[in-house]
Amino acid sequence: MKGISKIVAVGLVAALAAALVITLLLSQVLFQRPSAPAQPPETPPGTRPQKGVQLVVISRHPTEILVKARRMFLSSDVAKRYNITDLKTIGLPAGLWESYIVSGEADVAWGGGPTLFDSLFQRGLLAPLTSEGVLRAVAQIPDEIVGVPMKRVKDGKVYWVAAAISSFGFTVNHARLSDYRLSVPRSWSDLASPALGRTLVEFNEPALAIADPTQSTSHTRMYEIILQRYGWNEGWRILILMAANAEIYPGSGDARDAVIRGDTAVAITIDFYGYTAMYINPDCEYIVPEGESIVNGDPIALVVGSKNPEAAQAFIEWVLTEGQKVWLDPEINRLPANPRVFDTPEGLRRADLKLAYERTLETPSIEFNDTLALLYEPVMQWYFRATLVEVKDYLRATWKALLASYFSGRLSESEYRKYVDVLTAPLSFTDPSTSEQVTFTQDYAISVCEKFQSDAAFRDALITEWKRAAINRYSAILKALGG
Repeated sequence: MKGISKIVAVGLVAALAAALVITLLLSQVLFQRPSAPAQPPETPPGTRPQKGVQLVVISRHPTEILVKARRMFLSSDVAKRYNITDLKTIGLPAGLWESYIVSGEADVAWGGGPTLFDSLFQRGLLAPLTSEGVLRAVAQIPDEIVGVPMKRVKDGKVYWVAAAISSFGFTVNHARLSDYRLSVPRSWSDLASPALGRTLVEFNEPALAIADPTQSTSHTRMYEIILQRYGWNEGWRILILMAANAEIYPGSGDARDAVIRGDTAVAITIDFYGYTAMYINPDCEYIVPEGESIVNGDPIALVVGSKNPEAAQAFIEWVLTEGQKVWLDPEINRLPANPRVFDTPEGLRRADLKLAYERTLETPSIEFNDTLALLYEPVMQWYFRATLVEVKDYLRATWKALLASYFSGRLSESEYRKYVDVLTAPLSFTDPSTSEQVTFTQDYAISVCEKFQSDAAFRDALITEWKRAAINRYSAILKALGG
């Protein structure tokens, strides 16, 4: 019995010891302090932050360009290297660009023509390009093409550079021209001819499509080309008669679509709109009026106040190099500013676009004064809108009645020309700031441009005076014609 008791006692001691060990182990597991989380290693100097970068690009480009560029760029090595995870593209009317830049909400401005970018440059809203990569890309862009600058340089610093080039002309729909029994126009003045206006009398349909210049930078540039090619007075005569012959659309894309559909026989267009029309509708042809147009560089720039200037310049570098392939898309059809893109596999497949590029380089251009255009541009745009767009029903009724009288023989050639001279003469009106009668000359447009932009009350009063004077003129002519 003693032996058995001893064994039992030893067993109990062992069991108690084991239980004690288990209890101690459980207490360590259940009640131990959590270990401190591992600290991330310090970011070495010069290493880019881990948080993704969002770039904001303001643009006048059509949606199809911005969508394709965004998709291509975000999958590029450049975006990965600079940790750019989003490219926010915002299509803005030109009039809103300054306020958007001043608010610090933008990094890059892209597309809209040199006039818009020179305006931003003059107001100190563009920052110089400084990174080595972007300057190497800039060096691949010609300094000028057919005598037109492709870069804006001051004190050795580049403030904008062309990302694409453009010519300006018109797109015709040959099938619709045939329906209307019209010949193919070859000059800007052809678009202002009574022959083109015949469709108003015979079919009650305009044969031409143009756009409101306050809504289209490309059409603004074409109107400025006409004013400089023909001179101020003759230029306005052509613009007035073009507007009388035309359906006036809100934007340049609307005018292009009209000629593609065949709603009109002709539309004034920037070149890539014309190439797109040709791609969509084989009846269409883009025509540059020989010796009556120019070649523009369509810029890209870093804006003042960018929150991500290094990443923004990386994007600009991409646009000027790898991103030039965006223009090759058959639905875009823009002429690249960097001709090296034609040596890529994608470029070799666009022999047609390369041929268009080479022809553009050989296109005779007028001498165009950018500085002069800027001196009167906003005044010109709103005068056009006030006297031709907003009162287009008065203008069309007057022009249609005049043509009907001329085509029917009720007016002789000399009588017709006298009426046209009255219709297209420089408009006289009351200056709201002086209450004096003035005439809309180039000098007057330049003299009031600054006040027009800074004084809203003056601008509105002047626009009202223009409309009143235009309606009075059209109504008087219509009454004289018996309308």
